[in-house]
Amino acid sequence: MISNRNKLTAVILLFVFCAMTGITSCSNAKKDNTTKFSPADYVNPFIGASTSTSAAGVYHGLGKTFPGATTPYGMVQVSPNTITGGDNSPGYSYEHKTIEGFAFTQMSGVGWFGDLGNFLVMPTTGELKKIAGKEDGSITGYRSYYDKKSEVAEAGFYSVDLTDYGINVQSSTTPRCGILKFTFPENKKSRIQIDLARRVGGTSVEQYVKVVDQYTIKGWMKCTPDGGGWGDGEGNTNYTVHFFARFSKPLENYGFWSADIPDGWSRKKDDVVSAPYLTRVSEAPVITGKDEMKGKHLGFYTEFPTQEEEQITLKVGISFVDMEGAENNFNTEIASLDFNEVKTQARQLWDKELSRIKISGGSDDDKTIFYTALYHTMIDPRIFTDADGRYMGGDNTIYSTNETFTKRTIFSGWDVFRSQFPLQTIINPSLVSDQINSLVTLAEQSGKEYYERWEIVNAYSGCMLGNPALSVLADAYVKGIRTFDVEKAYEYAKNTSRVFGNDKLGYTPSELSISHTLEYAYTDWCISQLASAMGKDEEAKVYAQKSQAYRNIFDKEKGWFRPRKADGSWQDWPENARTTEWYGCVESNPYQQGWFVPHDIEGMVELMGGRKAVLADLYSFFDKTPDDLLWNDYYNHANEPVHFVPFLFNKLNEPWNTQKWSRHICKNAYRNEVEGIVGNEDAGQMSAWYVLTASGIHPSCPGDTRLEITSPVFDRVDFRLDPDYARGEKFTIIAHDNSPANIYIQKAVLNGEEYSECYLDFSDIVQGGVLELYMGSTPNKEWGK
Repeated sequence: MISNRNKLTAVILLFVFCAMTGITSCSNAKKDNTTKFSPADYVNPFIGASTSTSAAGVYHGLGKTFPGATTPYGMVQVSPNTITGGDNSPGYSYEHKTIEGFAFTQMSGVGWFGDLGNFLVMPTTGELKKIAGKEDGSITGYRSYYDKKSEVAEAGFYSVDLTDYGINVQSSTTPRCGILKFTFPENKKSRIQIDLARRVGGTSVEQYVKVVDQYTIKGWMKCTPDGGGWGDGEGNTNYTVHFFARFSKPLENYGFWSADIPDGWSRKKDDVVSAPYLTRVSEAPVITGKDEMKGKHLGFYTEFPTQEEEQITLKVGISFVDMEGAENNFNTEIASLDFNEVKTQARQLWDKELSRIKISGGSDDDKTIFYTALYHTMIDPRIFTDADGRYMGGDNTIYSTNETFTKRTIFSGWDVFRSQFPLQTIINPSLVSDQINSLVTLAEQSGKEYYERWEIVNAYSGCMLGNPALSVLADAYVKGIRTFDVEKAYEYAKNTSRVFGNDKLGYTPSELSISHTLEYAYTDWCISQLASAMGKDEEAKVYAQKSQAYRNIFDKEKGWFRPRKADGSWQDWPENARTTEWYGCVESNPYQQGWFVPHDIEGMVELMGGRKAVLADLYSFFDKTPDDLLWNDYYNHANEPVHFVPFLFNKLNEPWNTQKWSRHICKNAYRNEVEGIVGNEDAGQMSAWYVLTASGIHPSCPGDTRLEITSPVFDRVDFRLDPDYARGEKFTIIAHDNSPANIYIQKAVLNGEEYSECYLDFSDIVQGGVLELYMGSTPNKEWGK
């Protein structure tokens, strides 16, 4: 019986009636120790908000987060957009000097060109312009320069001054709705205009809008692969965003523009920002005297005179189900609230969620890095269920969760199985349950009966590789999270391994043979763990044997993993093969990917020549890593394949090196600045790694209940536990005499008794208790071995 309940709507309604409190700008936050602790004070949404490839030194760019307003796991994100097209998934990059509008949906921290960025709203004055134009001014449009000093981003709030128009814009959100507040100058021709076709990685291919009454419009925007989006169309996203929008100023002088886009024109990410396409849209006729329109590239505007400092709001409900769902979301969450009430409620929601972990010690910058990282882990997987419990299923049919779980979307599986979901098993197990239920229902409704590795709005996108859903499933089950149809989940896991796995040859022959084979071997082990826990002993043995496939691509002559062809021969071994990116590996090299045998470290070490040889290789691996930890050939923290490697030292009886390098990475790969995440944030993974590691624990192999102990950044960390899944109320880690110099554990005490292991079991955490670590400036090489 699934017991997890969707309490979100009830929480929202409760907050509507709560007493309102003041909000302090995060960028200038003053931490007053005399007031109640507010973790939202330490959230800086500008951390990671850059797509710059030059700053990153690599084509992937930096964090790719967005600075706009959202709520924890919210469906809606109201954020400034500075760019359409290219590999700019958040639609925003801090170094850009102009804003082209404010969209109501955004992706967080990912590459592959991005998607969403729908319902782009822009306040303007003067002549109506129908295109945003180019930032470099080569094509003019309605985009505006903005005052960078005026830009404020907080948890649940964003504000900026548009200097071309003299307009201040503020945004906030509820989970399924957004609000914009515009402060206009005196002008006879002020305007709010909406580009209904706009999409981050291309365009919506068809739109509909209707004027409902004197204040309200509603409609939809259909997004398909023909309009680009995820993977520039290769990600197979096919979704419709429905909206219900209400202006605070009457619609008295309004109209539409409708561009005639020829049937043969491509409409993907680079096409829609090309000069011919923009010229065609700019020439679209303005249409008045009508109350509804449908077309290929629609815009809507409402014009009005304004007085100096006149404020106008736009509230919008969003649904991926239908227009009725958008209207119901609007009426349930935002209809009765003014801007300040929405803003305050959003902050309260963030304080509630961020309080799942409480820290003390460290500098203000450390706290800001930590709570912003925790904030970034709470963007995805976002809610996909409307307030009435309905959601769009994998067969494009409307379903209802009947309050048994919250349907969620954006499962960046290849990234988030490593840290993001292990973190949630501690602080938010119901979220893990939601995600597994979401994957199971998608597998069933789509008719595929296997799991997608990178799901976005029901799409089997095919992004990245491996079978990460199997890791999340096994890790949840062995940790006692079982509020889903276990037998069905298990059958789909086996199907997934059959469709994507090493079965045919005992390895996977491909251009990415190393990555494929190693990741499939690990997730077959995950199935064996699941089968064993379910009492299916014979099947557990079968999958445990399959998990040894990693041995079949280890070339003993070369002493390392090597890509293998279908006929059994090896691919040519180039010069510097181990550090050659894309040689048999995805977004990595064999040196980085080759450490990924988390389920059988003993077997891996034996293949690699024994403990001493492996340690010598690891020393070199880390010693050659640049201190800034930007993209490199060694410990490349900017991408996921190496994220378990620092914890290998615990497994090799040198825990002091896990402590040394994990503190080094926390210090150098994360900073309180825009360029403060060394790689793409990846839907919570980069941040979750920091949250766990800075707390003093991290898994080395999800699907196993073991958690490695390492050196905490903070003096005290309290994890609040969920009483529906845990016996204890909280688990606390205390680091005595902790400092930037005292990074080594001298001894440990667990619940009052001396503790000599360098790891915990998950059961130690969920039963509640206290782990005390005594820190020093030099390694204690006797502890934890």
